[in-house]
Amino acid sequence: MRELYPEIEPYRTHRFAADALHELHVEECGNPDGLPVVFLHGGPGAGVSAYHRRFFDPARYRIVLFDQRGAGKSTPHAELRDNTTWHLVDDIEAIRKHFGIQRWVVFGGSWGSTLALAYAQTHPERVMGLVLRGIFLGRPGELRWFNEADGGAAWIFPERWAHYLQHIPEQEHDNLTEAYWRRLNSEDPDVRLAAAMAWGEWEGGSTTLVHDPNEPGNFEDPKVAVSVARAEAHYFRNRVFLEPDQLLRDVGRIRHIPATIVQGRYDIICPMKSAFDLANAWPEADFRVVQAGHSAADPAIVDALVQATDALADRFG
Repeated sequence: MRELYPEIEPYRTHRFAADALHELHVEECGNPDGLPVVFLHGGPGAGVSAYHRRFFDPARYRIVLFDQRGAGKSTPHAELRDNTTWHLVDDIEAIRKHFGIQRWVVFGGSWGSTLALAYAQTHPERVMGLVLRGIFLGRPGELRWFNEADGGAAWIFPERWAHYLQHIPEQEHDNLTEAYWRRLNSEDPDVRLAAAMAWGEWEGGSTTLVHDPNEPGNFEDPKVAVSVARAEAHYFRNRVFLEPDQLLRDVGRIRHIPATIVQGRYDIICPMKSAFDLANAWPEADFRVVQAGHSAADPAIVDALVQATDALADRFG
């Protein structure tokens, strides 16, 4: 099985002014003359991590990573004004132009897959290849599946769900996203943080195939927990700023682009049905179902993703 490439550091970092309010953290890694690729992180609100650089051969790829609006090292932290799917699509295109890149590979997992599809369908002429993982199409059923009482994920992880539910009074259980949003948008920082940590414990500990219900999750850093919870609640309550079934409806715009779809069979956060629907609408894509959960760090998912990036480097490098 393929493994992640060795750890690397950026050869250049940037502060990129997206507009008068938002300044993005952007980094370039690998080979400055290599095949350009942009990495789109999940969440929304999670930011990039050092291991995200390692899905690409650093000798063959010019790797561009950035923290989306309000996430990671971008500022203002956890800011939701002028923060929508289409602001982020514009940011990706602005970064491409700033670096003088004509066309690039687009790599995104989970929320990053949503954003990658939205970007590619808006700017198909700028995308030479796509690598997508843990597909999330932003449809109403997907939005309810993981965060609402009638969604279904609670049946898989009942112990962890009980903690998520306990944070909200019973009379507000009919719409948990809105209930959490009220607390995440509170003027009291203690109320915001408590809600963010409860939200993050539910999501962050539900990513792996081998599940420990007592594991604290991977959003235990308060700063990350706040940016993730606020951004996710903001995007989810606005149906991720997409029209119904938009990303499936517009697949025809990108069917000519070489693409790999990698999906964990037992992904509870972004269930298999979304990847299956996308693959059915896009028969030209290479659809790989692996024995894994949601996490991009799962060995089976790493193997498939690195194979996909290597194949694109062989093709275009």
